[in-house]
Amino acid sequence: MIFRQLKYLLQSAGHNLWNFRGRNLISVLIISFSFLVIGIFLALSNNLTYLGEQLSNNLAISFFLKQNLPAKEVEEIRQAILDSTLVDNVVYVSQSEALSRFTANFPELKEIVANLDSNHFPPSLEARLKDKSVTLAAITAFIDHIKRLPGVVDVQFNQDWVEKMESLSRIVQAIGFFLGVILILASFFIISNVVRLNVFARKNEIEIQRLVGATNTFIRIPFLVEGFVLGLVGSLLSIFILFLLIKIFPVYIGQTLGAAEQLLALRPLSLEQMTWLVVGGALTGTLGSASSVSKFLRV
Repeated sequence: MIFRQLKYLLQSAGHNLWNFRGRNLISVLIISFSFLVIGIFLALSNNLTYLGEQLSNNLAISFFLKQNLPAKEVEEIRQAILDSTLVDNVVYVSQSEALSRFTANFPELKEIVANLDSNHFPPSLEARLKDKSVTLAAITAFIDHIKRLPGVVDVQFNQDWVEKMESLSRIVQAIGFFLGVILILASFFIISNVVRLNVFARKNEIEIQRLVGATNTFIRIPFLVEGFVLGLVGSLLSIFILFLLIKIFPVYIGQTLGAAEQLLALRPLSLEQMTWLVVGGALTGTLGSASSVSKFLRV
């Protein structure tokens, strides 16, 4: 008996999905677009978080030196840096090595650098920090001390970039969340209206079911399944489209962005993020359907 009822309910939901496939397809596409937007912002946020972690894992301070500085003075500055309890090790980077690094990181600028009359990249001492949790105040005090030494002309510290990446990631997440809420609410109301149309199209059948003693729960289930399937398919479609975008972006779009490609790249979603998108889509469809059917059954 139970299996027969379950079979009927699933068949009824399947008939609804097929018989009204035009408007159901529109619902799926709208849900897919909504969750695709959320997915894109998540992918952007993932990339910014990744870049921040890469910078954090390579937390170093570069002290740029005067050109042609005597080896003795370079060693004195190096020893002063090593005397700090914040520093793990110090590496000397010559002018030629600095040039090689630049051309490796920016190959598109290689020809421009080659046309320069001389090597304008200064030598430097790179200080690798012991602990990534060192306070910014302690690092700033250390930098100020070394900057006052004769022979040091400039300092570069990527902590600012780490903080900027983290801030930008939070902003992207906030924008994605705000737009996501608006689009999910829009999807909710669209599914609700689509299911309402489907309910009215089967109004006579529902009245007959009531006359023969069918409960509201029995009448409601096929429409809930319908909303669930619409939301589930829509969210799965959004993940598939996002996967294609992540593959296509570097090949067709990334090349036109130049240096900004690394910043605006889309990084794949984690399994947890994809699960939340799928659950969110299915839940949006189910709740939208439940709202519509409940209003009809109260009439």
